[in-house]
Amino acid sequence: MSQSNNLSDLIEQYIKNILNENFEVELRRQQIAEYFNVVPSQINYVIKTRFDAKHGYYVESKRGGGGYIRIVKLQFVSTRDLLEKVKSEVGSVLTLTDASTIIKQLINDEIIDVPCGRIILAAIDNDALGELDKPSQNKLRAHIFKCILTKLEYEN
Repeated sequence: MSQSNNLSDLIEQYIKNILNENFEVELRRQQIAEYFNVVPSQINYVIKTRFDAKHGYYVESKRGGGGYIRIVKLQFVSTRDLLEKVKSEVGSVLTLTDASTIIKQLINDEIIDVPCGRIILAAIDNDALGELDKPSQNKLRAHIFKCILTKLEYEN
């Protein structure tokens, strides 16, 4: 398991290095799989779990012989636009794992600082949401998180 995670980390870093030079990249799944000596589904896994909107990316995929994966690093004109996009991605339920991912991205994008991220996480973690069942926690977490994002939107 650890080796697979390390390999996923390497694939992620490889793609991010390319994206550091360009805000958009078009990749061939098979070529990357051959480069890392893995099956193409491993590439799919990394892209699906580490290059989604929550992480600040847009992914477009075309299957088949001439197929490709296009990854675009999302850029926003303003902090307010970014926060609005994040709010729309949250939806009506939010897991603690997804919330943590979004908070890390907001820190990376310098929208919030680390202490602010810790406070937000403390406000929406399972202990703070008390004795509610998981579905109710996820629903309340989404509501609280969107309220926080709205406040941040108007602070910036």
